[in-house]
Amino acid sequence: MRFEGRVAVVTGAAQGIGEAYARALASEGAHVVVADVDERGRAVADDIKGLFVRTDVSDPASVQAMADAAVERFGGIDHLVNNAAIFGTMKLDFLFTVDWDYYKRFMSVNMDGALLCARACLPHMQARGGGSIVNQSSTAAWQYSGFYGLAKVGINGLTQQLAHELGSMGIRVNAIAPGPIDTEANRTVVPGNMSQKIVQEKMALKRMGSPEDLVGACLFLLSDEAAWITGQIINVDGGEVFRS
Repeated sequence: MRFEGRVAVVTGAAQGIGEAYARALASEGAHVVVADVDERGRAVADDIKGLFVRTDVSDPASVQAMADAAVERFGGIDHLVNNAAIFGTMKLDFLFTVDWDYYKRFMSVNMDGALLCARACLPHMQARGGGSIVNQSSTAAWQYSGFYGLAKVGINGLTQQLAHELGSMGIRVNAIAPGPIDTEANRTVVPGNMSQKIVQEKMALKRMGSPEDLVGACLFLLSDEAAWITGQIINVDGGEVFRS
């Protein structure tokens, strides 16, 4: 029960990876805020005795309302998992042709949303004497993946910059970079034959990952066991990408 009495906000927790994070945190004693635009998050929150707050991470007012609701219900915030992203409904296009308004909306969710959530949660973490943040990156950051990969490069940079800005406040910031994960969203965006090609040709472990494969790293990075780890991007990817 590493998170007994702690309060954790998980964005994009209505399904898939975010739901797995939320359920795992609750199972280890955390009060969990399920923050998502998807109303399916309400059932997840009810099941884990948490709080659902409909949240658009690209909207400063919506994010602030989410943080306020978390504090009103649970008394504070200790942990933040920035998992929300446009992915399952993502348009496939090139950087030089993608509709500019769509591109700005995409980046406002997939990159800027993590910063907005951190800014909203920061004073409440400070009031508790510190805390920890895990951002969701991707192996797409080191491969050609269009504007999705570009957003994840931004998440990596944001992780490292915030780690330095917040370290003196006792707040650690790290990121997880998953490889191909078998979720509904991934199956919608990536054709099955392409997923299998990636597994066979690029990955050391010849299988797709599952949301549960990411849970251990997320809980570790959030927990006091990682008290001297910050500014790191941890690949959990079955050996898809080797970084020196």
